[in-house]
Amino acid sequence: MKALALGRDRTLELVDRPDPACRAPDDVVLRVEQTGFCGTDRGVLLGRFPAVPGVVMGHEAVGEVCEVGAGVSTVRPGDRVVVNPTLYCGLCDRCRRGLLNFCVNKAGTELGIDRDGAFAEYLRLEERFLYAIPPDMPYDRAVLVEPLACVMNNLEAAGTRPGDRVAVLGAGPIGTVAALLADRYGATVRLLEQDPFRRRAAEAFFRDLPCRAVCVEEPGGVPQAGADVVVDTVGSLLAEACAIAADLGRIVVMGFDARATATVRPLELLQRGLTVIGAGDYNSLLFARAVDTARYLPLEGIVTHHFGFDQVDAALAALGIGAGAGYAGMKVVLTPGGGA
Repeated sequence: MKALALGRDRTLELVDRPDPACRAPDDVVLRVEQTGFCGTDRGVLLGRFPAVPGVVMGHEAVGEVCEVGAGVSTVRPGDRVVVNPTLYCGLCDRCRRGLLNFCVNKAGTELGIDRDGAFAEYLRLEERFLYAIPPDMPYDRAVLVEPLACVMNNLEAAGTRPGDRVAVLGAGPIGTVAALLADRYGATVRLLEQDPFRRRAAEAFFRDLPCRAVCVEEPGGVPQAGADVVVDTVGSLLAEACAIAADLGRIVVMGFDARATATVRPLELLQRGLTVIGAGDYNSLLFARAVDTARYLPLEGIVTHHFGFDQVDAALAALGIGAGAGYAGMKVVLTPGGGA
């Protein structure tokens, strides 16, 4: 099968790999229809997040089941499914206490990071990490279920409530989904983005939706009242998040950037009553709820590009990867069968 693997020079290389087959009773093989290009994938290629050279990248996948192991009972060939790539062992102490996202046996289980992922024609995965999607849900919506689960985890970790003033830092796909979901929770939302393209794209997305209490802004504009909840989807803006937060505000660090550091005055946290939250990966117990919630959110409006594996250079350019490249897309999706 064709796949895109991480080269040692942090490029994506089109490679041939053996087609996967079921090896255990709970194995499922799916034909990958789409895989979203995640901000973490972008971070790997830019040197902001580690991954194993040679690994097949990608984890935000949807597809169709084509083979099942003898013990599989929840899906069958022909079913349309979405992948939950936050794998867990189910047996360690944390898993048995329901803390699946903090499983201690993570080595070798991170799809697209240290275990071959979904930038491939086929993917083999254990049954418990696959969820059927409604027959009327388009793949362009289903491919954003996993990002939606990430957002749900972070907004709920911050205790987001109706009437909260929420500031989302970064209007990429994750930030836009965060603003959309916070609005659904009944909050008023400021979505802050420096990049002109992404700011315009977010404005266009929300302009087409009725009754949305979302304001897209450039950071550093007219000072406004502080936010009850600040979501840093970039992963390097903790100091800025503290400055935006209202007293007693809750700050969620969501973006992944292994190089980022921040200077925060502990006395400010103490005197202002600020709470800084690291929610981690989502707990897989909420993934089914993310599938259900996606039925009511127009997530497909965030997808701007589809590229085939032979168009990966164009995909990277749309994501602002390359010398002098700027953003030219929001959610970029790779399709093994070719771009649209």
